[in-house]
Amino acid sequence: MGKLKLVIMLWATMFFFNSCTTYYISVDSFKNQFGKMDRSNFKEVTVEGPSWDKVKYKTFPNEVVKCIDKKGNNVELKMKPTLEIRFTDTVNYRTTFYLDRIFVSDITISGRQSSFLNITKEIPLDTIKKIEVQNDGKSFHYVKR
Repeated sequence: MGKLKLVIMLWATMFFFNSCTTYYISVDSFKNQFGKMDRSNFKEVTVEGPSWDKVKYKTFPNEVVKCIDKKGNNVELKMKPTLEIRFTDTVNYRTTFYLDRIFVSDITISGRQSSFLNITKEIPLDTIKKIEVQNDGKSFHYVKR
């Protein structure tokens, strides 16, 4: 019985991790798309969760994020509250934020790592070597964007 549970858990884990498509953004492309943020241009969005709870916050006006898929094809992902952006720094430390909850200054990226907790984290922009984007698959969507 224990081996069967282990096999099912391994299969489910492999399915979960393989079902998420990862897209990539070069550091230069990221800086071009997000590097000139002006909070006065931010717009208010309303996000609804799976239990019909609603949250309002301000986000940048970008409607799409330009990425590259694993085959090197250009892809434009429509902005949604479930897009996560993962930054890997020069010592291979990873930091993940919700993409529509980031703010980029000349020297830092700050953002939220949780939809529920109001905790912001900052990372230095000049230490980033790799940027990945994934849809976390949770049931959140914009009511008003």
